[in-house]
Amino acid sequence: MTFKERSPSIRLLCAGIAAFSLISCSSATKGPGGTISKVKPFFLDPTVVLRTPDPAIVFERESHLRGAYTAAEQVNRSGTYYSIFWKVDDRSQPVTVRFEYRQANTALAVKTLEQEVASVKRNNLTKFQVTGAEYTVGGRVSAWRVSLLRGKEVLVTQQSYLWE
Repeated sequence: MTFKERSPSIRLLCAGIAAFSLISCSSATKGPGGTISKVKPFFLDPTVVLRTPDPAIVFERESHLRGAYTAAEQVNRSGTYYSIFWKVDDRSQPVTVRFEYRQANTALAVKTLEQEVASVKRNNLTKFQVTGAEYTVGGRVSAWRVSLLRGKEVLVTQQSYLWE
C-alpha cells in the first residue's frame, strides 16, 4: 500500500478521532430535570485595545458598549457578562435560574443573582452580568455556579472549575 492509497483512510481516521474528542469534551451538564448546554462568559474592559481578526469578538464588545458615549459610561460597563444556554424536560411550570459567584476581592463571600423564567421554551438563554460598582469593588469573578430550580427542587447545576 502506497502513501497515496493510505492518505484517505488516515484522513478519515483522524476526522473520526477529532469528532470523538469534540463530543467527549462537550460542556453540557445534564441533571434529573434539565440540561445546561453552555455557560459563555465575556469579559469586557473598554480600556484594552483589541487586536483580533475575529469580527465576532469585536461585535460582542461593541454590542455591550453600544450607547455608552463617555469614558465614565464605558467604565461602568466593565466586567463580566454571562450567557447561560439551557433547557428543561417539563416546560409547563416556571423555572428560576440562579447564578452564584465569588469575586477576587471578596474572598469566599458568595453573591447570588436570580431570574425567574415564566414562559419556558424548548431552548432558553438567560443572561447575567457583574458590572459597574459591583465589579469595581469586588473585582473579577473568580468562580461561579449556575442552577436551574423549580420551587426548591434543583433540576441541574453546572459550576466553574474553581467553585469548590
